Amino acid sequence: MKNILIIFLVLIVLGFGASFLFSDSTNKTDPTIYEKEEPNTPSNQNIKPIEETQPIINEKTTIIGKSVEKRDIIANHYGTGETEILFIGGIHGGYEWNTSLLAYEMMDYLEANPNTIPNNVKVTIIPVLNPDGLNKTVGTSSNFKSTDVPPTIAETISGRFNANKVDLNRNFDCNWKSTGIWQNKTVDPGSKAFSEPESQAIRNYIDVQKPQAVVVWYSSAGGIYTSNCNGTVLTETKTLAKIFAEASKYPNQGEFTSYEINGDMVNWLAKENIPAISVLLTDHTNTEKNKNQAGLEAVLKHYSN
Repeated sequence: MKNILIIFLVLIVLGFGASFLFSDSTNKTDPTIYEKEEPNTPSNQNIKPIEETQPIINEKTTIIGKSVEKRDIIANHYGTGETEILFIGGIHGGYEWNTSLLAYEMMDYLEANPNTIPNNVKVTIIPVLNPDGLNKTVGTSSNFKSTDVPPTIAETISGRFNANKVDLNRNFDCNWKSTGIWQNKTVDPGSKAFSEPESQAIRNYIDVQKPQAVVVWYSSAGGIYTSNCNGTVLTETKTLAKIFAEASKYPNQGEFTSYEINGDMVNWLAKENIPAISVLLTDHTNTEKNKNQAGLEAVLKHYSN
């Protein structure tokens, strides 16, 4: 009787083991029972696409970021030298549309005249730093014609700001304040310095590329202004202003003192110890191509070996 009981218990144990093995094998092979799960670990949760962490560098074009409305902010490169000179237009979008049109004209000029660029120099032009603002005024964030622009300045003012209604030239880290001033008007400078994707894009590009000098086109006052952020003007900034002014015949105005500007991009560049000047076109409609072409050529010659 004892032996029969032992045999019975052995059979029960063997039967349970076979059932467990069969069940485990079925769960691993039958997709209706064992569904594949996507990994959910910090290593893949925190990785951002490359375009969110650094510029996408190609031979002739860099997408340095996107606007609030997800339009590309594009840098165009001419020449292959190690000394980069950066030109920027359209920070005030459709309100200063002629600065973007001028930038496109300079791009066409460099494309047609590559020998203008010294061997040691690379010219980078960002024609539209505020693509949403330009699109609001002219219906596109890329190249356009002056006939696409509304006939009155009043119709272009809203295009000065990005899609968050922030004045990008009050959103940089040089004396940023929670209230911005434009002439005698109050404008939104953003919730903090570099709160906007457009200003973040140019900051990140400059942090990576470290340009030798920067020229930013604005309108309208008809003059060259040096950058400064709570200190003396860099010697090279003064030289850059002098060279551009003499070649273009714009008056060299020194520092901008007409009214207080906080969060200005060009002044932030001074804080970063990068020589930078503001070139203000004479009005809101003309590109003054010949004057600025002469200034560009003089700057390139200055930085040649």
